[in-house]
Amino acid sequence: MPNPKRRHSQQRSAKRRTHYKATEPTLSVDSTTGAIHVRHRAHVSEGKLFYKGKLVAEKAPLKA
Repeated sequence: MPNPKRRHSQQRSAKRRTHYKATEPTLSVDSTTGAIHVRHRAHVSEGKLFYKGKLVAEKAPLKA
Protein backbone atom coordinates (compact mmCIF):
# COMPACT_ATOMS: atom_id res chain seq x y z
CA MET A 1 0.00 0.00 0.00
CA PRO A 2 1.46 3.40 -0.90
CA ASN A 3 2.57 5.70 1.89
CA PRO A 4 3.58 9.36 1.73
CA LYS A 5 7.35 9.91 1.49
CA ARG A 6 7.24 13.36 3.06
CA ARG A 7 5.17 15.09 5.70
CA HIS A 8 2.36 17.41 4.59
CA SER A 9 2.84 20.97 5.78
CA GLN A 10 0.39 22.59 8.19
CA GLN A 11 -0.55 25.11 5.50
CA ARG A 12 -1.47 22.37 3.05
CA SER A 13 -3.69 20.69 5.66
CA ALA A 14 -5.29 24.03 6.59
CA LYS A 15 -6.10 24.78 2.94
CA ARG A 16 -7.94 21.49 2.68
CA ARG A 17 -9.88 22.11 5.88
CA THR A 18 -11.10 25.62 4.97
CA HIS A 19 -14.22 24.13 3.39
CA TYR A 20 -15.34 22.37 6.59
CA LYS A 21 -17.85 24.66 8.23
CA ALA A 22 -20.34 24.31 11.04
CA THR A 23 -23.79 25.36 9.83
CA GLU A 24 -26.89 26.14 11.83
CA PRO A 25 -29.75 23.67 11.37
CA THR A 26 -32.76 25.08 9.54
CA LEU A 27 -35.74 25.28 11.88
CA SER A 28 -39.44 25.29 11.05
CA VAL A 29 -42.69 25.76 12.92
CA ASP A 30 -45.15 22.88 12.65
CA SER A 31 -48.51 24.08 11.34
CA THR A 32 -50.46 21.55 13.42
CA THR A 33 -48.76 21.74 16.83
CA GLY A 34 -46.85 25.02 16.59
CA ALA A 35 -43.67 23.27 17.78
CA ILE A 36 -40.27 24.38 16.49
CA HIS A 37 -38.33 21.50 14.91
CA VAL A 38 -35.53 20.71 12.48
CA ARG A 39 -36.75 20.64 8.87
CA HIS A 40 -37.32 17.28 7.16
CA ARG A 41 -37.22 15.42 10.48
CA ALA A 42 -39.98 13.84 12.54
CA HIS A 43 -40.48 15.46 15.95
CA VAL A 44 -42.24 14.57 19.20
CA SER A 45 -44.89 16.86 20.60
CA GLU A 46 -46.94 15.91 23.69
CA GLY A 47 -45.91 12.25 23.38
CA LYS A 48 -46.94 11.99 19.72
CA LEU A 49 -44.67 11.74 16.68
CA PHE A 50 -45.37 14.22 13.86
CA TYR A 51 -43.93 14.55 10.35
CA LYS A 52 -44.99 17.22 7.83
CA GLY A 53 -47.81 18.27 10.16
CA LYS A 54 -49.36 14.79 10.24
CA LEU A 55 -49.56 12.36 13.15
CA VAL A 56 -47.27 9.43 12.40
CA ALA A 57 -47.23 7.47 15.66
CA GLU A 58 -48.70 7.67 19.11
CA LYS A 59 -47.17 6.39 22.30
CA ALA A 60 -48.86 3.13 23.32
CA PRO A 61 -50.18 2.93 26.89
CA LEU A 62 -48.25 0.71 29.29
CA LYS A 63 -49.85 -2.61 30.21
CA ALA A 64 -50.04 -3.46 33.91
